[in-house]
Amino acid sequence: MTPETQQTHRIGSLRFRTITTYGPAGTTFLLVHGIGMSHRYLARLHRSLTARGTVISVDLPGFGGLPKPGHDVDIEEMADGLAALLDAVGTGPVVLVGQSMGTQWAAEVAARRPDLARAVVLIGPVADERRRTVLQQAGLLAVDTVREPPRANALVFADYLRCGPFWYLAQLRHMLGYRIENRITRVQVPVLVLRGSRDPIASRTWCRRLSAAADGAALIEIPGRVHNVQHTAAGAVASAIRDFCAARLAGQVREGDG
Repeated sequence: MTPETQQTHRIGSLRFRTITTYGPAGTTFLLVHGIGMSHRYLARLHRSLTARGTVISVDLPGFGGLPKPGHDVDIEEMADGLAALLDAVGTGPVVLVGQSMGTQWAAEVAARRPDLARAVVLIGPVADERRRTVLQQAGLLAVDTVREPPRANALVFADYLRCGPFWYLAQLRHMLGYRIENRITRVQVPVLVLRGSRDPIASRTWCRRLSAAADGAALIEIPGRVHNVQHTAAGAVASAIRDFCAARLAGQVREGDG
């Protein structure tokens, strides 16, 4: 059985939780959940990626039942906390895999700390530059909810309850204000943009725009899936990530690998 550890880390005033499964030597993946969520809706992807390397899922401060910070935490501070967490854990460079708002935190880590990133995977990236109001996002979320299977919705709403409305809304403001299409141009490692073909939140036009902004990025669609494609088609998503890493990271030497 693949060994797994769970730890809580205090980084300044922020508390993070990591769930780590140790796989074959080589690639380490860091999975970053989206707004309101936790590692639980990344669990299937987590398991699917362990054949490729070590996988770390993270619960961010205020999510997944962790204490809410006593102050507002913007994208930059959260990214700095994630970077400090990676420094503390001593992983070396990782493949940063973010889903939904997690794509913003992952992209910001890669832009601010290029030494910590081997590649960046953006699953269902937000927020579409044409749809950056609360009402627009609420409408897109409603459409997505109708398209998601009941078990996926149950998982999402259970985590929303644990997050609570105040922390959710505080982070929503940062999500809508973050210009990922600008920050992705500062990322110096390979980028994969991945979406479900029926995802109303991360539209095809938006994902094409984002992949074009990143130098040499790849865009992959998983047929018939919507926003939580990492949960409903974990095997296909993991295969896409593994193939991308095999093609784009060939020849890279990790620190300490000879």
